[in-house]
Amino acid sequence: MHPDRTGGGRTGASDRANQRHHWRVPPPNTAVTDVRATLDDFITRYLRHFPDLTAPHDPAWPSPCTISAPDTQGRIGWRPLARNGSQDFAPLERALDVVIHPDISTYYGAYWSGGLEARASFGQVSLLFLWNEEDRIRLIENMLGHVLLQRRARAPLSIFFACGAADSDHVYSVENSSGRVLLEQPGRKPLQEIAPDLATFIAALEPAPASAAEPLI
Repeated sequence: MHPDRTGGGRTGASDRANQRHHWRVPPPNTAVTDVRATLDDFITRYLRHFPDLTAPHDPAWPSPCTISAPDTQGRIGWRPLARNGSQDFAPLERALDVVIHPDISTYYGAYWSGGLEARASFGQVSLLFLWNEEDRIRLIENMLGHVLLQRRARAPLSIFFACGAADSDHVYSVENSSGRVLLEQPGRKPLQEIAPDLATFIAALEPAPASAAEPLI
């Protein structure tokens, strides 16, 4: 089982992976310490570049970040909607008998949103978010599947938050014990450390347009 692309399209996260060469992010600047602050900054920059976000309307899959009714082509407008607090991963924590790294809880608890594309020195990144509350259930199910594959590969516990290029199955994950961001391929041991922490990883991203005809939702 691979992580779904979370958001308005029924947690559509068929995995994406990194392109060609992968380069580690430089050591963190002392100012880059807050996951929420760096994520807020990235989304502000993203909306500055791409202010008009749309998605196919699905009445059975509503979202708090919808901002307009369906148009004549059956598309809705949406924007990332800030949330307060961290995402509760209690079901996952009980199933795994672990405490999920706070960077992951902060990341997934920061916004309701469809997926957002980015570029960095290490390749393409498709950030995953929650489109609605039901999406959280799907996300946890996919995380459990990811962890089962890790255990079979005797890989360290990590929690995914993004995918790479569309033509591969690489994911970006936070190693639960250390907070490092790792490039991974489901069912195998980590391929490479990309950043020492999630805030540093996000700070390295530049907004990019969706790579496919439909947004990552």
